[in-house]
Amino acid sequence: MEHRKPLDLSHHFSHVTKNRGSSAVKEFYKYFRIPNIGNLAGGLPNNNHFPFDTLEGAAALSNRFKPTPTEPLDLTAESLSLSPASDGLTTSQVVVPKTSGNTDLLRKIDLKSALQYGTAQGYAPLYSYLRQFTRENMHPNVPYADGPEIILTSGNTDGFSKGIEALSNVWVAGKDPVASRQGMLVEEFCYKNAIQTAEPRGLNIVPVKIDGEGMRASGEGGLADVLENWDESKGKRPHLMYTVTVGQNPTSGILSIERRKEIYALCSKYDIIIIEDDPYWYLQYPSATTAARNAPGPSTPGASSPSPHNFNTPNSSGYAFLDSLVPSYLSVDTDGRVVRLDTFSKTVAPGCRLGWITAQPALCERLLRITECSTQQPSGFVQSMVAELIIGPHNPNGRGGGKDDLGWKTDGWVRWLEGLRGNYERRMQIMCKIFDEGKQLVKTGRRQSMSQEWSVVDAVPMFDFVWPLGGMFIWVKLNLETHPLWKKISHAKLSRALWIHLTTPKYLVLVAPGSLFAATEQIRREKSFSYFRICFAAVDEVDVPRMSHQFVEGCRSFWAKKKLDDLDEDMADDFEQRLSAIHMC
Repeated sequence: MEHRKPLDLSHHFSHVTKNRGSSAVKEFYKYFRIPNIGNLAGGLPNNNHFPFDTLEGAAALSNRFKPTPTEPLDLTAESLSLSPASDGLTTSQVVVPKTSGNTDLLRKIDLKSALQYGTAQGYAPLYSYLRQFTRENMHPNVPYADGPEIILTSGNTDGFSKGIEALSNVWVAGKDPVASRQGMLVEEFCYKNAIQTAEPRGLNIVPVKIDGEGMRASGEGGLADVLENWDESKGKRPHLMYTVTVGQNPTSGILSIERRKEIYALCSKYDIIIIEDDPYWYLQYPSATTAARNAPGPSTPGASSPSPHNFNTPNSSGYAFLDSLVPSYLSVDTDGRVVRLDTFSKTVAPGCRLGWITAQPALCERLLRITECSTQQPSGFVQSMVAELIIGPHNPNGRGGGKDDLGWKTDGWVRWLEGLRGNYERRMQIMCKIFDEGKQLVKTGRRQSMSQEWSVVDAVPMFDFVWPLGGMFIWVKLNLETHPLWKKISHAKLSRALWIHLTTPKYLVLVAPGSLFAATEQIRREKSFSYFRICFAAVDEVDVPRMSHQFVEGCRSFWAKKKLDDLDEDMADDFEQRLSAIHMC
């Protein structure tokens, strides 16, 4: 089938973005590549004066961590934890030399080129590799002609910031007419950094109801309801959507292909650009639904697990692991209205500040113009090390990842991603099993009637949760209505008291309150107090069982309280002070 060209979406460009031209300085760079040219034009420092002669580091082999199966097998936390989580701590030495001598810019990995001024698209070897990996392995079935383009970023926060700058105008209350105010659709509980980036520009934040998968397409408060019944007195109907579709932050749902198609059809109908933030794409847990079904106690409602099969049809990624992952919105992007954000923060390290945007070429070209006049390109240190690790050297002075020092290559990179998924899946299983066993407070007592006395066992549900299908978090729903003080203390205050109780020396557990993820003040006030987000990824694996038990024991002791002697007037201030110390990721 012949694909059509992506739609022209330039009417969504901001006024500033429309006026941007290409950088005259960056345009001049093409002349620097003329062989043996005597470059007296560019303001480039001499590379011989860079103080670094090599860049070196010991790096893991790609098979360091043991993968978990790609099918939803009947696994238990015990069977997963008994499997060795690592194939050993063997390492390789990655070396980026000062000069490589390679004249091919797409294979030339050295400090001479990496630490010099470069093009805004990204360091040529890494850009070239990621572009091929994105088009052929991650998203081999993008349904528009000629496929997507990419541009490297300093992480997804940087990518989102540039996307918002490109696609929205600043609106100032009291100065600009309400009719010109633009809007952005988000899940009702979402990653707050995105909102804090958009709100200062005057964007109207429009929440959409969620369920176990993520954003709802239909029903009251679903996307169709929000768009069809839009109140124009609030401003323009939203033309942007920000969404995390795999391991939704904070609820950990995965949006099915069927749901994606429903939402995409609505976005096409109402001309909405989808900004898909997908840092957890590789962390999809096929065992979650099976494990939840086998867990003791009442069943926990949630989204169904994706059925195991090759999602990449007709074109395979070439890797069973990648084919088993629920694909991006790009797989249904017939119009070219998806801007996808990817990052190395969860696959290498957050401090890399390295990622990339995938979108139709015309959108990437505008983002390139923004980058030329702002961040230019990510750190050359980071780009060259990641490039040498994965791609490998094309010079005897360089050394890449892998036992043979030739780089991980795509086989090794995918194997590394499989191992990461395996480690996080094991942690998720262990924590969820402990939570399932401890989510009820069991009370025993005796009751007496006229003729006999008998023992009574009551199970009080303290909290519920859905086994996460992806990501790094468990979204806990607090059953505060079962607490003895439910009718005596405000629900928000009771939730704050529990949060502080868990941080006391006996338990020392810090969780993220739902208020951090509420899309609007109304949602924060009316329902956020019922939720905690708990991350199973950050602590060492050996500490996961202990901290999981401490959370359960903290809840049990809190539910046993008949009064809160420590609930004083300073509690709210203490809550806010402790909350301000949390740096969310």
